[in-house]
Amino acid sequence: MNKKIKSIVLGSCLVVAAGCSSNGDSGLSTTEKSALGAGALGAGLGAIIGHETGNTGAGIAVGTAAGLLGGGLVGGQMERQERSTQSQEERLRRQEEEIARQRRELEELRRQGNSDSYNSNRGGSNSGGYQNYDNRNSGSNNQYY
Repeated sequence: MNKKIKSIVLGSCLVVAAGCSSNGDSGLSTTEKSALGAGALGAGLGAIIGHETGNTGAGIAVGTAAGLLGGGLVGGQMERQERSTQSQEERLRRQEEEIARQRRELEELRRQGNSDSYNSNRGGSNSGGYQNYDNRNSGSNNQYY
């Protein structure tokens, strides 16, 4: 009878572990996969330890419970880390898009600036164009202060 229980427990563990490790989208979260895998391992180890101590059923129960709990905790932490990484990658992608947009705008402004007659009065220095702009618009901003 003990060999039969061992075989059933071992077979169950292998089936659960194989199901958890499949490459297809099983619909299980990382936490669930981790809990199931650790629960199966815990059940197997509990069965072995329980058999050696003379109480296979209790060993399976304790091992399964410990495995599920430990696997769930580890899987939950892994899932939070995955979400954090995805969030950071999304923010980085948006920032890169914004930088690219601003570079395009800056290049367009440079092209427009080279063709404006306003920029031909700069006198050869970069600061002259900005100074002329500031002098030309110096009175317009005072109404807001």
